[in-house]
Amino acid sequence: MLLLSAGAAFIAINWLVFIYSVVSHQVLQSSLGYFINPLFSIFLGMVFLRERLRRWQWAAVIIAAIGVLNLALRSDRFPWIALSLAGSFGLYGLVRKKVDIDSLQGLLVETTVLLPIAVVVLALPAARQVSAHSLGLLSLSGVITAVPLLFFGVALRRLKLSTMGFLQYVGPTLQFLVALVVFHEALDQAKLVSFALCWLAIGVYAADSILTRQPQVCEEPE
Repeated sequence: MLLLSAGAAFIAINWLVFIYSVVSHQVLQSSLGYFINPLFSIFLGMVFLRERLRRWQWAAVIIAAIGVLNLALRSDRFPWIALSLAGSFGLYGLVRKKVDIDSLQGLLVETTVLLPIAVVVLALPAARQVSAHSLGLLSLSGVITAVPLLFFGVALRRLKLSTMGFLQYVGPTLQFLVALVVFHEALDQAKLVSFALCWLAIGVYAADSILTRQPQVCEEPE
């Protein structure tokens, strides 16, 4: 229960920061945060789960780290949104990896832990000003969030945390495209270089996985 409560706190922080990034028109920075997340997941897997990397996988990690450092040094503001999203979701993944519980049951416990806080927030005067149409859309967004989170919990029990990290690059790539095409956010040189380095790291990691021909074996949960 303690670990699941910690997981609920981490995922709640992740959701709140992500929502803030959307309403404040900083989706590009949230996208970068989820690009950084695999790097952090690999670090956590090495430290807490004793997972090991091959030489070219290390190269991919270093390239991604350079991309993060580039943004931190060249950006006009500290990328706290990106780092908060990467840190909170990485720690959430570590907690769920350590808890021996069915994915659906774990999500139920986490939701139950957060329910009293959500009820209090909905009782605030500001929440009562939200229209029924907006509340309906928010309810749909909850379903859209919960289903991938359920699949994420299932996959975590079967795959290495470092492997899961690099599989998560699909999401931030879609966020990146939405930020540019739908929200028309500006892409400055610092962000472009950081994104390019992250994409290069993905390519190196994927090429190493293909060339070594050592597919990740799925562990069937007991």
